[in-house]
Amino acid sequence: MQAVVTLGQTDEQKLTVTMKEFHQALVSGNTVSINQQTDKVLSYGHSNGWVETKTEMISNLETGYTKYFSIKEDSVTVQINGNMANLRFVGDYNVALKGGTPVTYHLKVLEVWVRKGKRWILFARQAVR
Repeated sequence: MQAVVTLGQTDEQKLTVTMKEFHQALVSGNTVSINQQTDKVLSYGHSNGWVETKTEMISNLETGYTKYFSIKEDSVTVQINGNMANLRFVGDYNVALKGGTPVTYHLKVLEVWVRKGKRWILFARQAVR
């Protein structure tokens, strides 16, 4: 049924859906999905300068070191060039570290995605305040 829904979508629309699915996996803590949606050499940069590898990101989600409560994207722009794409958006991330109080960060985010076969995989991400 999902294939029927996506048939009329542009590549940009499909990638936007993929990005939102990835963010939902962060919120739900679905590390199986995150593992499938990210490149083995993922560089996940935060607005405070902290950069996680794929292994670190998954471990931090599994242990509860990082907990995402919600991610809301706005003003999404997508540029695709062959098998590479960048998504820029403004995001509100409600997150807690080390079991602390959740805080909402209003961030400007760049995500770099790479097409592998028919799927888009997150290669790199950087956020700034």
